[in-house]
Amino acid sequence: MQNGAHILIVDDHREIRELVSRALVKEGFRVSQAQDGRTMRAVMADSKIDLVLLDLMMPGEDGLSLCRGLRADSNIPIIMLTAKGDEVDRVIGLEMGAEDYMPKPFGSRELVARIRAVLRRTQDAPSAPAQAEKPKRYRFDQWLLDVGARELLRSDGVTLPLSTGEYDLLIALVERPQRVLNRDQLLDLARGRAATTFDRSIDTQISRLRKKLEADPSDPKIIKTVWGGGYTFTPAVTRE
Repeated sequence: MQNGAHILIVDDHREIRELVSRALVKEGFRVSQAQDGRTMRAVMADSKIDLVLLDLMMPGEDGLSLCRGLRADSNIPIIMLTAKGDEVDRVIGLEMGAEDYMPKPFGSRELVARIRAVLRRTQDAPSAPAQAEKPKRYRFDQWLLDVGARELLRSDGVTLPLSTGEYDLLIALVERPQRVLNRDQLLDLARGRAATTFDRSIDTQISRLRKKLEADPSDPKIIKTVWGGGYTFTPAVTRE
């Protein structure tokens, strides 16, 4: 299960991000990168992240502040990366909720071993604490998505059942309207760790959803293709 885990590297130094990314990809991990807190939050909004490698010393929001924010609303494991030798900084990071820390410079083999150890300890834990009750229905265009029944209801009374794949993908889309999501993000959001890098089933599921949602599937207005980018869900969405 650890192979294919999605790791987010948060570090303001591009060279370090690229070096660590190459080492992790070589070991079978999926990797995203962020150079600051704003980018980190954007990546996490559109992807399922299994572990965050978080640099301590960054301009603007530093790693300790970001760690505190992550831990306030998520149980995603965090490994702090720090060039500081001061034990106090490490202790503070651990007290704020980081699972481990790595002092720079570090070897890629040790980092991979630490990541796998943390994932083993945390893989059965929930990725986030209990949140407010999620919507039971989503309204968009002429459709209503009933979460409990996993059905689409059209305004004229027609009801369409959804397969598991169609439902998971549609949920990922309706929760992120008007945003471009690429295939990897959609695989991540809809299927989590079951996703594989070369899985093209997203295109098939999109085609099936279009046949159910669109007046003319050959000229889609609800789920549009962004060439070279992925897909975007265009309607406004109301949550109930």
